[in-house]
Amino acid sequence: MSGSTGGGTGTKTDGRVERGNQTRRLVLGRTMDIASIEGLEGLSLGRIATELQLSKSGVFALFGSKEELQLATIRAAVAVFAEHVVTPLNDVPPGARRVRELCRNWLTYSSERVFAGGCFFYAVAAEFDARTGPVHDAVARTRLDWNAYMERTLTEAQAVGDFAGDLDVEQLAFEVIALMEGANAQSVLLGDTRAYARAERGVTSRLRGSATDQGRGALDAAADAADAADAADAVDAVDAVGGGE
Repeated sequence: MSGSTGGGTGTKTDGRVERGNQTRRLVLGRTMDIASIEGLEGLSLGRIATELQLSKSGVFALFGSKEELQLATIRAAVAVFAEHVVTPLNDVPPGARRVRELCRNWLTYSSERVFAGGCFFYAVAAEFDARTGPVHDAVARTRLDWNAYMERTLTEAQAVGDFAGDLDVEQLAFEVIALMEGANAQSVLLGDTRAYARAERGVTSRLRGSATDQGRGALDAAADAADAADAADAVDAVDAVGGGE
């Protein structure tokens, strides 16, 4: 009898936990989009509860405070960013191709509006850059981590001979990131999607200018593969429209 009761209690507990997790995912999906457009200060427990038709006490039980909601939103955005920009590189070996695909993934992540307001981190960095406190520190950490990842990817490519031995990795990482963020900013503010093509050309030019012959060959091969994939996607899209008709 006691074993049966224990199993039932466990099932009920698991059900409550899963419902809590589902609610948490629902809330964070909404808060990430709000923050990418209005900033993290646009978040409040009451607003989220009202918009998602949840009880305020239930949202409070999950997050406890506005600050914790902001911090949880940043952590959730990091996971989404990694899924779209970093994880697709898992099977790509170190080298110039990996660098180029990392940049291409970032531009796609921004241009396809994974977050409604463009790059989540560009938006919240501008909001919290001159502030202090735990939220500022969390935002700053995402920036440091992104810079470090770009620099590490370039260093690994340099180690396999795709970039010159005297390359200033920090400078190149700074310039490449600046080009990509410039495209994000211009696209969001002006609706100018051409900015992404300009950024991609600029990034490619900077990478080729710092690459060895071996690295330029890898960059060209990556570009050809990307063009072929884009062409295949275009054909699939046309076929889908034709099938729908």
